[in-house]
Amino acid sequence: MTDVTSDYLALRRGVAAAAVDRDVVAVRGADAVAFLQGQLSADVAALGVGGHAWSLLLEPQGRLDAWLRVWRTGEQELLLDVDGGWGERTIARLDRFRLRVDARLEPLAWRCVALRGPAAPGVDTGACGAELVAGVDWRGLPGVDLLGPEVAVPDGVHVADPLALRSVRIEQGWPVMGHELDETVIPAEVGQWFVDLSVSFTKGCYVGQELVARMDSRGGTAPRQLRGVTVRTNVLPPEGAAVIHDGRDRGRLASVGESLDLRAPVALALVHRSVPVGAEVELRWDGGSAPAQVVELPMC
Repeated sequence: MTDVTSDYLALRRGVAAAAVDRDVVAVRGADAVAFLQGQLSADVAALGVGGHAWSLLLEPQGRLDAWLRVWRTGEQELLLDVDGGWGERTIARLDRFRLRVDARLEPLAWRCVALRGPAAPGVDTGACGAELVAGVDWRGLPGVDLLGPEVAVPDGVHVADPLALRSVRIEQGWPVMGHELDETVIPAEVGQWFVDLSVSFTKGCYVGQELVARMDSRGGTAPRQLRGVTVRTNVLPPEGAAVIHDGRDRGRLASVGESLDLRAPVALALVHRSVPVGAEVELRWDGGSAPAQVVELPMC
């Protein structure tokens, strides 16, 4: 049994841990809660101390600046954690709207260990040094995120290569910033599950609310949809490969991995809404091509 196989099976059948790159930002001050309430799609004011929620940070036009998690850690303190490499961008975006408010932004040198697999919720995390612990549901695959300045893998938990974790993430259709998510994306393109997880429709106004509310209330069809792609050969296509349907370029592969359960390379892509689930497509890149099929998410 290869290491890749054991890593994958632990993630799928039991539990495994992997270090993941997350940036953490502290927001402190008398106006911290009110400030973030007007910036984030989650109902920040409704969070009790110790509570957390997924949230969107949007441009005024409704496009995505960041998908993050907000934690209420004190009466005047909150923490934001976002995919690695997006902490500075999150601070820069919030700074643009931080006018005459007592809300100080500070990056923290924290790390994150992710536990994934059916047995993840039962792992004893009490001695791993985490200051924040959150259950995570990767669209049907349970998990736990552990964050803090010094976080260790809990005793007895298998340590998986991040590449195995990426393959499972792709199978489950869980998007990340810099791949499936960036400033060109509107939330409805990722899916209704993503909007439901990240948006409160009962809170007050926040930046970028209009497009999100309009798409939800009118049932508007987004220009693209996040889909899975299964490759028909054993060729592993590169990220950025074009998705060709009926002779037309209909999207780009965002993340690519290998599925042991499906016994095929797999990918995530935002594809044009005209491409139906089940469609046969061709993947093209410089120097290569491969047949593939567009599939619903999650794949497994």
